[in-house]
Amino acid sequence: MNVKEIISRSTFAMLEGKIDSRIIKALNTIGIFKPTQIQIEVLPHLLLQKDLIGAAKTGSGKTLAFLIPVIDNLLKIGFSKKQGTGCIILSPTRELALQTHEVLKKLLLQIDLSHCLVVGGEKKVKDVLKLQKGVNIVVSTPGRLLDHLKSTKKFKCNNLQCLVVDEADKLLEAGFEKHLTGIIHLLPKNRQTVLFSATIDQNVKNLARLALRTNPVVISVIDENISTVTGLQQGYCICPVEKRLLWLYKILKKTKRMKAMIFFSSCKSVDFHYTFFKVHCKAPVLSIHGQQSQARRKEAYHNFVEAQNGALLCTDVAARGLDIPKVDWIVQYDPPIDLKEYIHRVGRTARGLNTKGNAVILLRPEEEQFVMFLQKEKVYLDKYAFDDSTAEVQDMLEELISSNGVMKILARKAYLSFLRCYAKHPLKKIFNIKTLNLKAAAKTFGFSEQPDVDFLSSKR
Repeated sequence: MNVKEIISRSTFAMLEGKIDSRIIKALNTIGIFKPTQIQIEVLPHLLLQKDLIGAAKTGSGKTLAFLIPVIDNLLKIGFSKKQGTGCIILSPTRELALQTHEVLKKLLLQIDLSHCLVVGGEKKVKDVLKLQKGVNIVVSTPGRLLDHLKSTKKFKCNNLQCLVVDEADKLLEAGFEKHLTGIIHLLPKNRQTVLFSATIDQNVKNLARLALRTNPVVISVIDENISTVTGLQQGYCICPVEKRLLWLYKILKKTKRMKAMIFFSSCKSVDFHYTFFKVHCKAPVLSIHGQQSQARRKEAYHNFVEAQNGALLCTDVAARGLDIPKVDWIVQYDPPIDLKEYIHRVGRTARGLNTKGNAVILLRPEEEQFVMFLQKEKVYLDKYAFDDSTAEVQDMLEELISSNGVMKILARKAYLSFLRCYAKHPLKKIFNIKTLNLKAAAKTFGFSEQPDVDFLSSKR
């Protein structure tokens, strides 16, 4: 029997008698009956409390792959509040930590294990009170956790059974290496450690050597011949820079019937486009980026999860790990910084079993070489046509920028941040600032005359 046949025949009900029945009931309640490949392959090892490195693409079901054994192992040993924290789960972003905690809460509805979310942007005093009372499972971001380990008295971790490091490659890319090292040194050595990553590069291997016991189990369900999931239909559209807004407007008109995530290169660009489309075009849009308050990000995330249609305008803060149901389209309005980010962006759709999704990236004629770059990395895109039949929205924007002071400030900040991101792009041979017509680029932000750009003089 091959792997596909094993997966197709497997159900979580088959674990009856092997894991706590309340976990299986909780899975049934949230409509999850069949395991994914990563879950099938890692669960036997994690239930035996072995250290493990798991490699799987985004959307493969990694969250349940570690939450199920974490809960079951704590239940088996009768772990209680008095014993403090039994498991710590580290995530690279607040959104991913929030999402993991949401899944955890659903699994623990009928189970008496305490839990909490500890992330930046929330009042620290609330965390302190919870941690001092004793929290069995803590989901956190590295900076805030290290802060508590160093300063919060009575944060009891001496009975820690398991440390889970989720999206390890992203944690390291985001500059959390020192935080992770500090956390690992402050935790008891006699514990299970589980490390999940979309890629296992040298940095991840170094972290594994520091955090895991010798000879960990290594499980990879990544097909090296396929860079993205099989249910994903991908394409690109060539559009002159001055007509980019017309293209985006057409995409947003479609979101009245579908759900889309639209990626921008900067927070300022998200703010500008969100305000224009939400306030002045009455489009069904939400926004998330790293400069928003935690409360606003949390609200936008929850609203988009619950939405049946509409668009989420976002930066790459939303590109990793977020499991938002039924996203129909991933739109890359601004280019990703590299192949990894491209794959993580498009990984927000076609998630889980038997799921399909669509992705499109917008490119200038001078950037079409990016399609060949992706092809070399086994990512294949179809070419889509562009029809600029909605020119009236451009006139509307230009009139707004000339008469509305607030929108003009937002547009200028967005334009300049777009140029800064473009000028710093790592793939300079493809995304070359010298080939970008600055006046034409300014037009897509509503400027009939190009604003002053002094920081590019040495680059052109």
